[in-house]
Amino acid sequence: MKKLNYVIAIGLIFTFLACGGGESKSNQTEENSMEEAVTEETPAVEEAMEEDESAKDIVALAMETESLSTLVSAVKAAGLVETLQGDGPFTVFAPTNAAFEALPEGTLEDLLKPENKEKLASILTYHVVAGKVMSTDLSDGMKAKTVNGAEVTISTADGAKVNGANVVSADVESSNGVVHVIDAVILPPTE
Repeated sequence: MKKLNYVIAIGLIFTFLACGGGESKSNQTEENSMEEAVTEETPAVEEAMEEDESAKDIVALAMETESLSTLVSAVKAAGLVETLQGDGPFTVFAPTNAAFEALPEGTLEDLLKPENKEKLASILTYHVVAGKVMSTDLSDGMKAKTVNGAEVTISTADGAKVNGANVVSADVESSNGVVHVIDAVILPPTE
């Protein structure tokens, strides 16, 4: 459950970056919509934060979250563990195990093959934004450049989303950034 929360947190960060911050009435409405979208996972995120998860790096947090075990396997296969354990800060939109299972049959297995390491790394880095982007920093229609080089689009009109993937848990802080857990794997424009 913790891993899922971390992935959700990563998704929210992207959403917040794309939407921008502010104190306007419309931004308050957007924040309320985002809060409604993550209420299902909020207790688990709060529990994780109470355990001082912010003392752990993004990879350590994900490794302790059962619902992010597929993401952890993919990060290892892509050779990105050391990168995501770096100083950062990073904002990670972390897809849940269910998000990976929703990919077309055979896709994940194919991506995990050594010969597809570069393609897998490209997809995973599309889920990472340089900097620490909290959900309160997001605004509707916001664009955020990912480590992959391509941009993601944040929407907040009907709950926080990154390229259409719902943020199911936001603002899970780590020692080197923040994680927003999302319910879908997002693919770069070239994939």
